Amino acid sequence: MSGVKPPYRIVFMNYPARVSLGHYPTPIEKLARLGAHLGGPALYVKRDDQSGLATGGNKVRKLEFLFADALAQKCDHVVTLGGPQSNHVRQTAAAAARLGLRCSLVLRGNRPPQRLGNLLLDELLGAKIHWSGARTRDEVAAEVMTGLRQAGARPYLIPVGGSNGLGALGYAVAMGEAIDQLAAQKLAIDAMVFASSSAGTQAGLVLGAALRGFKGRVLGISIDSAEAELKVRVTKIALDAVKLSGAGIAASELAVDVNAGYLGGGYSVVGDLERDAIRSVAQMEGLLLDPVYTGRAMGGLIDLIRRGVFAKTQTRRHDPSALFATPARPASTAFQVHPPSPASSRTAS
Repeated sequence: MSGVKPPYRIVFMNYPARVSLGHYPTPIEKLARLGAHLGGPALYVKRDDQSGLATGGNKVRKLEFLFADALAQKCDHVVTLGGPQSNHVRQTAAAAARLGLRCSLVLRGNRPPQRLGNLLLDELLGAKIHWSGARTRDEVAAEVMTGLRQAGARPYLIPVGGSNGLGALGYAVAMGEAIDQLAAQKLAIDAMVFASSSAGTQAGLVLGAALRGFKGRVLGISIDSAEAELKVRVTKIALDAVKLSGAGIAASELAVDVNAGYLGGGYSVVGDLERDAIRSVAQMEGLLLDPVYTGRAMGGLIDLIRRGVFAKTQTRRHDPSALFATPARPASTAFQVHPPSPASSRTAS
């Protein structure tokens, strides 16, 4: 088996405090039938969709650090931002409920006629929802924060995706967890492939790879940003995480690798790439991918395998959402995975 061989190096970091919200370590599983079907490298998935907390997902790891900071500052209300079907805002609402904090969510656009998927769960979890309408989410979030302070609350603002230096540390930890699991299973992995959007997950994985001396490829499939733009954001967040943790990692040690060739029709626009990937993985592995992140990332990985970018002689690891899977089930109920019929298309217009 080719690939990066253990042992890896270990750099000890002075991690800030975190609260326990997830179930770790999440398992690594082989996607045997999918790998055989594609005729490419062996495929493995790290199941961060099994991290717990309101159906699980990759944001739990970030929120453990962010909520610890909120509690340390004696905050009693958290505010965050996202799209109507954001996994991050759902998990933020769940973490707030678990820890006894109030939660306000600023969502993009206007309230839809039906409450489906994550939006329904946001309300079930007790979050108060604010719609940005034609304004920016940042502008509305600033107003919400001001109003809460005037009302005597102590609000804490969590950025989109929980993606800042503090949140990214969750995935620096996760990379170490994965490397230890791989070593225990005597698996040598040549590349880790995942979805990258708000940049925090990728920043943490890149930092974790540098800390542990992982020399394989750490490839983010961009969901909604140009390559250069996403690389800048990932690098900045990773360096912020370095400062917070006191890790002796230089910018030159951060290997930020992005493929922005699968943006399709834009953020949350489900096309043939995503539909085919979601259907293939569901029917061959019984694994559900979400249409926004993991469906697009897996679609990109499948295409790269078919084009020979990843050879059969290599071992490739992919996790539905950034090598560390985000949950598919809540958001999937709000999207159409099967292409609409001509009649339904005309009705919708």
